[in-house]
Amino acid sequence: MPATYAYRLLNVFAESTFGGNPLCVFEDARGLDEATMLALALQFNLSETTFILPSTVADARVRIFTTGYEMPFAGHPTLGTAQVVRALLGKGDALTLEFKAGVVPVTAQGDVWTFTAPCPGGPKTAPSPLSRAEVAALLALDESDLAGDPIWVDTGADQFLIPLVSPEAVRRAQPDSAQLQRWPVSSLGRKTAYVFAFDATQPGQVLARYFFTKQGGGVAEDPGTGSACANLGGWLSATGHVLPAHFAIDQGAAVDRPSRLYLDVAADGAIQVGGRVIEIGRGTVTIDPVGQTMLA
Repeated sequence: MPATYAYRLLNVFAESTFGGNPLCVFEDARGLDEATMLALALQFNLSETTFILPSTVADARVRIFTTGYEMPFAGHPTLGTAQVVRALLGKGDALTLEFKAGVVPVTAQGDVWTFTAPCPGGPKTAPSPLSRAEVAALLALDESDLAGDPIWVDTGADQFLIPLVSPEAVRRAQPDSAQLQRWPVSSLGRKTAYVFAFDATQPGQVLARYFFTKQGGGVAEDPGTGSACANLGGWLSATGHVLPAHFAIDQGAAVDRPSRLYLDVAADGAIQVGGRVIEIGRGTVTIDPVGQTMLA
């Protein structure tokens, strides 16, 4: 007998209806196996799709899928899913979500949500396997465009962070698809690059871009990356930045999806990332016994 599953479409880190990073959230994923979750993520073809399940240790358990694999944690799926969980359960503005990476506290002020990165022992870091000059070449930049050594940072999901000297250098970054085989690889087998720069003309402002390799080859750019923003907080701690620290991060303009993320790193190193969540639609998926899927 066909089963029907409700979903919601949201934009996370959005300052306007069509800004931010899109997300699909399935309200009740009981009855869906892992293969079907992955197939649904590919069906919607967004950077991530999430599935809400019961939890014995948090208000809800959440599974996050890209179009190719499951992720232990990701930022914009956390915030968007939290808004759906609040609406479904009537839990108020403070709740917890269980991910493979751990239990994550999430709070809200209206439709602005904030998560605490799941790294109780502090950020994990690892040196770049490539020199500054080699990393610059991957992005069609000069070595002089780098403001420091690129490093791996993990505050829930490991990513490759590359500090640049100016927002102008961030705007010029252009991944060279001919050199994709040389990109460093994350623990999930993903090739990523998060480039960022502090804006000297606007204290407290950061411009960032996040690149990742796609299935089948090529490079895509993410409009708003909460896990990378958390890793920027880990980078601040690991590189001796004065704490506490507070920043607003702009991302996504290069792909016509402007996003605004808020980063707070406490004196003890606790990292919080926030942003606005806007729901833009709802629907259902009906899956029949032979695996055919219909959207409504």
